[in-house]
Amino acid sequence: MARNLNPQCKICRREGLKLYLKGERCFTDKCAVDRRNYPPGQHGHFRGKLSDYALRLREKQKVKDIYGAFERQFEIYIRNAERMKGVTGYNLLMLLERRLDNIVYRMGFATSRNQARQLVRHRHILVNGKIVNIPSFQVKLGDVIELKEKTRKNERIKQALNSVEARGGIPRWLEVNKELFRGVVADMPKREEMTLPIQEQLIVEFYSR
Repeated sequence: MARNLNPQCKICRREGLKLYLKGERCFTDKCAVDRRNYPPGQHGHFRGKLSDYALRLREKQKVKDIYGAFERQFEIYIRNAERMKGVTGYNLLMLLERRLDNIVYRMGFATSRNQARQLVRHRHILVNGKIVNIPSFQVKLGDVIELKEKTRKNERIKQALNSVEARGGIPRWLEVNKELFRGVVADMPKREEMTLPIQEQLIVEFYSR
């Protein structure tokens, strides 16, 4: 599986906001965005105003980095979103939010999407009682996501669940039983519940040019 090996703190600094790529580190005083709130590189302090094209490109790159999607995969998401009924930008975010690795992260089983992706790839996650090891697997309404029996003893996962409230809590559209290490997709997220500052219309415009 391809991976983005770029320094994750530099990705956040380049975008100028926390993308929470490093999990709990992002909530401490070690966060690079808090310590050096300017783009990385020799000329980071002197970046000029972005053009309209650059603004749309940066928004696309930011969302790709948040959800861990690569270019070809992201293009498929945007094309599928265009074919769905409703607003293309919202459809795109819905497809990204329904990724299995994102759901595992949102349920609190991992402190970051990278950690959640690793849990999925290493076959620690069950969907409706069956192992699924594809991070981009599209979860549906009513699906039950849980950890394997042996994985529930992992101290890092227990710590992640115990600290989920400090990271913003579990979204309303997910129901999680922490004792059973099990969650259910009870609803689909509304746009106002997606709290990261994403301007999805800029991404739609980027691919419509």
